[in-house]
Amino acid sequence: MIAVEWFLPKRNNTMDNYCELYKYNQCFYAIKRDSISYFASDFLDDELDQDHLCWLNVHGISDHESIVQLCQRLQIEKISIENIYLKQRRPKVEEYPAYLYFSVVFIKSIEGDSEHFEEDQVTFFLGKDYLITMQTKLNHYFDQVRERIEKAKGKIRSQKSDFLLYRCMEAILDNYYSIVDEVINATDQLELRLHQHEDKSILHDIEAQKRKLIQLRIIARPLRDITEQISNSEGRLIHQDNLRYFSNLNNHSSNLITEIDGQIQILDGLANFYYAAQGQRMNEIMKTLTIVSAIFIPLTFIAGLYGMNFENMPELKMKNAYFIVLGIMFSIGVILFIYFLRRGWIKRSDYSGEDD
Repeated sequence: MIAVEWFLPKRNNTMDNYCELYKYNQCFYAIKRDSISYFASDFLDDELDQDHLCWLNVHGISDHESIVQLCQRLQIEKISIENIYLKQRRPKVEEYPAYLYFSVVFIKSIEGDSEHFEEDQVTFFLGKDYLITMQTKLNHYFDQVRERIEKAKGKIRSQKSDFLLYRCMEAILDNYYSIVDEVINATDQLELRLHQHEDKSILHDIEAQKRKLIQLRIIARPLRDITEQISNSEGRLIHQDNLRYFSNLNNHSSNLITEIDGQIQILDGLANFYYAAQGQRMNEIMKTLTIVSAIFIPLTFIAGLYGMNFENMPELKMKNAYFIVLGIMFSIGVILFIYFLRRGWIKRSDYSGEDD
């Protein structure tokens, strides 16, 4: 196996409009890195042939002139070129005699932002001997695919461009699953916080995770529809033997959406539990206040009765009236407390700190 890596000096992966070309077959692979303008002018003449498969990954599409030049040399329709710069509102696979076109969204978490994702629309052009992926930002979304090519893992080096497309779409689906795993871990932490202590920020965090899942569901549904369209394709660019791979992706995409819906229901349950716990705490407070009020109402009545300054109240002249009234009030309080205790309205743990 022969491997060649070629790139212009003093170029790095932080430049805008940076492109990476993988050219390979079973016995050979080469990597070239340069600007989009280089590949726009020389891609067809120098790179494309029937003995090798070419995968051109474009990082950044701000060089509109070079993008148009590249697409025109590949005989890509004008409407497809315009769609590169438009946010796709509905999932659609466009099949032409020479190529197949569609767009999906890649996402990643934003550090310090628990409510939103960073989105990047990735456009695919599939030809007989090539695959072009165009992304608006400089991110390495397909590192696993590159590793498979470089290390000849699996059968990617012996397959055509449709199998490479499958691996790239699988990487995007894995990305969605990794985001769901992040939300699941965050949900587990929220559940622990919910049971351990009262925290007013929990509800906000629950809603933040729920918004992320809803956003992910909106992004993931087009991938499910696109894989379904490809798996039902009768075009010559998708080999019949490879349709099962896209059907597999479609099943995994459907399972992903089902899992997202399940996690949304779990978060709804946590929010309901939070409200129920808050209501229970409020009920306990109200019960305590009611019991205290029930005990002090008769005591307040007695104190108010003898607080009236009438001259003809006979008890006011008694020598030990004060202590007798205090004793009666104390007895009433104790009797009511014992009564509430026996009725179960007061639990021993409420005043002793013991568990039931």
